[in-house]
Amino acid sequence: MATLQSLADLGQQQPQTAAPEAPRYEKKIDAQGRAYATGKRKDAVARVWIKPGPGQITVNQKPVEQYFARPVLRMILQQPLHVANRAGQFDIVVTVEGGGLSGQAGAVRHGLAKALTNFEPELRPALKREGFLTRDPRVVERKKYGKKKARRSFQFSKR
Repeated sequence: MATLQSLADLGQQQPQTAAPEAPRYEKKIDAQGRAYATGKRKDAVARVWIKPGPGQITVNQKPVEQYFARPVLRMILQQPLHVANRAGQFDIVVTVEGGGLSGQAGAVRHGLAKALTNFEPELRPALKREGFLTRDPRVVERKKYGKKKARRSFQFSKR
């Protein structure tokens, strides 16, 4: 690379090479034809395997209707499938632990979206646009000493 002596030399300098192209995402499937991903939300961690099938969803060896009894939680984990128009096309096996049911449903949604992108990389833009591939970083704030909870003070009494 030549050293520049003046501003006039700057205009004559050849432009650098073009910016590197966007990364290529490849299909990641194991020997059984499954795609795997890990999803996280709050304290919950979900391990998700998907493979083509009639659409059965199993969470910790239980049907999804039994594990997530509330319809809202089932709707949360179905969101990536509806955005990708893949509802009923994949068998989903999930093991989830930690946190409460709401955090676990969010972790399954995150892991399912990542597994879908591993199985079909062309779904990535649609899932990313909806925010399903982003790990929600919000966690419970820790309790501080001298406080009743994280920010709540003890009740004050003048006498």
